[in-house]
Amino acid sequence: MKKLLVLAETLLLIAAAGCGAPETSATEATPESFTTAAAGLTVQNCTPLATQSVLASGNDGNVPDNTRDDRLDTRWSNFGKGSWIDYDLGSTKSISGAAIAWHAGNTRANQFTLMVSPDGMNYTQVYSGTSSGKTEAAETYTFAARTARRLRIYVNGNTLNEWASIAEARPCAGPTGASVVWRGDFETGNTSQWDRSQMVSADRLQLVTSPLRQGRYALKATVRQGDDPINSSGNRNELVKMTREPVGSEYYYRFNTMFASDFPSVRTWQVFAQWHHEGSSGSPPVEFYVYGEEMRLNIGGDPGVIVWKAPLVRGQWQDFILHVKWSSDATVGFVELYRNGQLVLPKRNIATQFPGMLNYLKVGLYRSDTVTQTGVVYHDGWTMARELADVL
Repeated sequence: MKKLLVLAETLLLIAAAGCGAPETSATEATPESFTTAAAGLTVQNCTPLATQSVLASGNDGNVPDNTRDDRLDTRWSNFGKGSWIDYDLGSTKSISGAAIAWHAGNTRANQFTLMVSPDGMNYTQVYSGTSSGKTEAAETYTFAARTARRLRIYVNGNTLNEWASIAEARPCAGPTGASVVWRGDFETGNTSQWDRSQMVSADRLQLVTSPLRQGRYALKATVRQGDDPINSSGNRNELVKMTREPVGSEYYYRFNTMFASDFPSVRTWQVFAQWHHEGSSGSPPVEFYVYGEEMRLNIGGDPGVIVWKAPLVRGQWQDFILHVKWSSDATVGFVELYRNGQLVLPKRNIATQFPGMLNYLKVGLYRSDTVTQTGVVYHDGWTMARELADVL
């Protein structure tokens, strides 16, 4: 990034209470006596990522593209809490922060949140905070690396007024090799990380703050006899993520599951996670389920092959890492499973897709309609990545 010379003149600043127009003004004017050097953006603890385009919720004539022109004397401005500006990286990249130079950043502190998205539709909050209010230079705000295409900055006013006003902003690159491609960990406070739900009512798939395995939220999935939101076999309430892993692709999936203390003990199937094929009927090629007093991993549909089983544990979080290579060729595809930090299923070659069909993920509880008792299972921490290190 180019770095322009700072003007040699001494900068003259008047001691004004605020560097913007009153909240009732249509534009945020800069007082005549306020000047700033046209210096390029210098960032600390950030490797800036190039952006392909930028858009915003609105502007007062100070347009969003001003935040990419390497000048601290231009800006984007918009009035109103919740104003946002959104940067497109052109393709998915690892992002671990944002460097932001706030307009009049030495006279007011801005309240803001950062969100990232892989597609411009599903956004995950990754940071919430307040600028220092002590500098016009760029401040870097970091978070755990995420793979995303877009970075959005929401501004919720500042200590003087409700203007959102940013001179320059840059997404910061994440560590080389970061490979998380999706998180469904519910830390958005809703189910926006997932594509859709299949439930009879909102109380069947609830976000809860206890019990938790990590973060602030977990999913409580409840199924009662007769719950059939899609007019199909069995009873269910599930979230859906269209992962559609390509043939030959290889991923690690981490998830945390806890069965309620009164989870039913019945000698029939109760699925709590499944990678379903694109076909409309039949058992999925990869499924975790409970049968009686056992947890099982079945591969290949019905009857398939039970490649792992263990005693059912209630009231305690179970941490799973599933390593899969997706293929309908049994000599190419494989599964490997870790439970609670221990390798419980060494790599086993097996077909993980049906010929000509991709899979998608469903999480919650899906069971035989013969079960009469209410079933409750909790889910947390869903993460999909290309490297084991990124889900550990």
